[in-house]
Amino acid sequence: MITRREALVLLGSAAAAAALLPGFPALAQNVSPDELAAPGPLGDVALGPANAKVTIVEYASLTCSHCAAFHKDTWPELKKRYIDTGQVRFILREFPLDPLAKAGFMLARCDGEAKYYPITDLLFDQQSAWAFSKKPLDALQQMMRQAGFSKEKFESCLQDSKLYDAVDAVRKRGEEKFKVSSTPTFFINGQRVSGNMSIDELEKILKPLLGV
Repeated sequence: MITRREALVLLGSAAAAAALLPGFPALAQNVSPDELAAPGPLGDVALGPANAKVTIVEYASLTCSHCAAFHKDTWPELKKRYIDTGQVRFILREFPLDPLAKAGFMLARCDGEAKYYPITDLLFDQQSAWAFSKKPLDALQQMMRQAGFSKEKFESCLQDSKLYDAVDAVRKRGEEKFKVSSTPTFFINGQRVSGNMSIDELEKILKPLLGV
């Protein structure tokens, strides 16, 4: 479904969009936590206990530089301090800004839930090596070899029309239902915060919710 021509044509606009996205948190109106909890057609891949006091839902794009910065600088501490200790439940949802990001999410979803975060972490960590290369699909294919994807499996995943439509549906619902318009956008117990956050900025929101 993701053609080489689509990826190459939109690569420049993806880079431009990432550069324009806000690099600082901006508060917006809240949404219903119950509505937010409803998963998309692929289901949510959650980290942390279902009964955690706080649930964070992040809408992200794998080609977004601010998303990559969050996952590099803030995510490890968030996971160590709050998710691994059972205080926070975290869900990453697909909001691809371009066909290349959609391809990355399709690949992350293709091999089951257990591979979702390892693959998205890999693609965020190595974003500059594939998302902004001269031959992004070739670079993405090479990157996915680290996750055990053969050429045949790589191509099969990207030709899966059901997977394509499901990732698209998650993005569309985020946009239409929750008014997501940029990445990363976080919903923390329904409170929307747009833009990259440091662990200190995030803790200013989390600690009152956790009562600490």
